Amino acid sequence: METTLQHQDRLHYAEVYASDILELKNLFLQKFNLNAVNENFGIPFLLVKKGKGIVAFASLVINKENQIDFKIYENSDMTMNEKDDFKTKAKNYCKRNNSENFTDPEELKYNIQRMVDWLNG
Repeated sequence: METTLQHQDRLHYAEVYASDILELKNLFLQKFNLNAVNENFGIPFLLVKKGKGIVAFASLVINKENQIDFKIYENSDMTMNEKDDFKTKAKNYCKRNNSENFTDPEELKYNIQRMVDWLNG
């Protein structure tokens, strides 16, 4: 029985797919007590599952210096070590990816606005 509990607590990292977006939207809205997403939602690219539920995701955003960055949004089910590990994985993922959202701030801004419009539409 202990083995089953340990297995259920294991984190699973995955790329974000369209089918994940509504669950990520709900996590974001609950975290900030909002009724609609805003540009801070960004473009999600990596998520963490614990058991059957998503407990965190990393999202591409534009920072105050008008550069591409990422933010991590999580619920309270993650430990500090798990958060640190996920941040490292997200950072490495960003370094390896060379698609336009990861390299072109103007393209990312455009796509974030499209995502926000779609989710709030």
